Amino acid sequence: MPAPAKHREAIVRAAATLFRQKGYAATGLNEILAASGAPKGSLYHYFPRGKTQIGEEVVRHAGGVVARTLRDLAEREPSPAMLLRAYARMVGGWMADSDFRDGSPLTTTLLELAPQEPGVTTAGREAFAAWSALIEDALIVAAVPPSRARRLAGLALAALEGSLVRARVEQDSRPIIEVMDEVADLLDAAVSGAQRA
Repeated sequence: MPAPAKHREAIVRAAATLFRQKGYAATGLNEILAASGAPKGSLYHYFPRGKTQIGEEVVRHAGGVVARTLRDLAEREPSPAMLLRAYARMVGGWMADSDFRDGSPLTTTLLELAPQEPGVTTAGREAFAAWSALIEDALIVAAVPPSRARRLAGLALAALEGSLVRARVEQDSRPIIEVMDEVADLLDAAVSGAQRA
């Protein structure tokens, strides 16, 4: 009898939590099973390629969560800069709530598995592309030329990922807020310049 579908999602969610706290390599399959509450058979049923396949699904899951959050913020915030500022404060709050034990499951997994694991690498590329497209589209709507919007979106993502590492090391949300405020200022300037042109 196949394992209930709920176990698949529970395994991915548990792995995402463990990967963002401990990293991919330091997390064992037994820990994932214990945290998920899923029976051992469901792990092999849903993830026949084992832990690497779980890593790929964690990257897809985390990428989707961030994309949905950014999409929701883009609908509420009046400018790309305000979108970044709102997201930075949200992420800084989440990290502070975890006493800076949490990081990004996507980043920790990609750093350990890309590029040697093609499935994980592809999932990461797709996640970054989706995030970038949301910021890029918001900039284009605000009259920023597409090539400039693409570069600014890439800068925003790189700055965000780097600031998450700093926040965790420094045990302080300030790096996220300050770095993203600076990037948001660049976005504001790009929008103002484009609208004046």
